[in-house]
Formats: sequence, C-alpha cells, structure tokens
Amino acid sequence: MQKAETSTEEKESREKNKKKKQKGGCFTQVKERKRKKAVTKIVSSMADKSRPQTSKLTIYLYIPNIIGYIRILTNCFAFAICFSNKQLFCLLYFLSFVCDGIDGWCARKFNQVSTLGAVLDMVTDRISTACLLVILSQVYWPSLVFVSLLALDIASHWLQMYSSFLLGKGSHKDVKDSTNWLFKAYYGNRMFMAFCCLACEVLYITLFLLAENKTENLVDVVMTSTRGESPHSILIGLSLLGWMIKQVVNVIQLKTAADACVLHDIYKK
Repeated sequence: MQKAETSTEEKESREKNKKKKQKGGCFTQVKERKRKKAVTKIVSSMADKSRPQTSKLTIYLYIPNIIGYIRILTNCFAFAICFSNKQLFCLLYFLSFVCDGIDGWCARKFNQVSTLGAVLDMVTDRISTACLLVILSQVYWPSLVFVSLLALDIASHWLQMYSSFLLGKGSHKDVKDSTNWLFKAYYGNRMFMAFCCLACEVLYITLFLLAENKTENLVDVVMTSTRGESPHSILIGLSLLGWMIKQVVNVIQLKTAADACVLHDIYKK
C-alpha cells in the first residue's frame, strides 16, 4: 500500500513538474518574442534616425520641379498672347516643350526623381496640348477633329495612369508586360518617343502659324503645305508621320489600360 501511495505521489509530482516546465517554456517564448520585437523597434528607430530626413519644402524646390513651375508660367503667358503675337506664342510654347525633356534629365542627373515631379510633368503636358488643340478648333474647320484629338489624348493618358496605379507600377511608362510591339517601342525607346512627341507639337504649332483667318479648311491647308519638295513641306510630312504614330499609340494605350481595369474587376470578384 505504501509503495502504491508513493508511486501515485511521484506521478503527481512529475505531472506538476511537467506543467511547471510547460508554463515556464511558454513564458520564456513570450519573453523571447517581446525581446525580439523590442530589438526590432530599436534597430528600425536607429535606421530612421540615421536616414537623412527630407522636408516637404526640399521636394517642392527640386530643380526639375522648379523647371515645371517655370513651364506653367511660360505657358500661361504664351496663351495670353497667342492671337496678338503668334510668333512669340509659338516660341514660348516650344520652349516649354523643350523644358519637358530638360526637367527629366535634371531629375536623373541630380537624383531628384519625385512623384510630384512626375505628376506635374504629366499635367502640364496634357493641359498645354489641350489648350493648343482648343485654339486650333477655333481657327480650323472641321473643329471636331481637334476636339476628338483632345479627348483621345486626355482619356488614354488618364486611363494609363490609373491602370498603372491599380497594377502597382511605379510609372505609367512601365509597359514591359505589354504584347504590342509598337506600344513597347514607344515607351521603351526614348528617341522614338521624343520624335513622335516633337512631331506632334511641331505639327500643331505649324498649323497655328499657317491659319490666316478663323475659317480655314484643315484638309486644304495640309494638302497645300505638303506639296512640293521644299524644307517646309518635308517638315510637315515628317510631323504628320510622327503625329499619326502617336495617335495610334494613344488608341493602343486606351485599349490596353481599359483591359487592365476590366481584369482588375474580374480578379477582385
């Protein structure tokens, strides 16, 4: 009997010891986790302190962003005098367009790439082109041509920006996953993209300079300007080529971005 009682007591004491060890192990694990979290917080806080803090004012005063502000002021003044001084308007408008390339170069050169700069660049480009297309719609017939070009330009770029945001891309120019070779070539080759954009703007500026009154027939002016082999005719021809490529890219961009939005809705469900 005594042996049986002793064995029972030993079992109970063993079970108590096991429970104590299990509790102690749990407490140890909890303490270890807390310790690791505390260490992680300390390390992250030290990293944040060692990292240079950039103020909002610093980003606002980035060199490419300052160029963007100058572009906006230049365009405002240019459109204010567009009918009173055509030559100066075209000069200022083209200067603003050239600054579009300069601010991008400065952003990469001085490591001052910012989201504000990218948005400012996009908005300035779209508003400048839209304003010029509105002016051309007032001096040429049929005006619906320029209104349609304005709608295509804004809609395609806005949808491209939004679809890039949905896909988590850092830039609307990231089209590596696209299957369309022209779309990839446009955004993948800076020189090709620059040619198309330059051709488009040169064509619009030239059309504005050629308009002598507010009832010009667009087809007649274009056909007359492309006749012969003069430098002026060659310039118009090259501009038309780049302009057509850019409009095709805008249509592809519109369709591709719309497909991305639809696929996002499908996967979300």
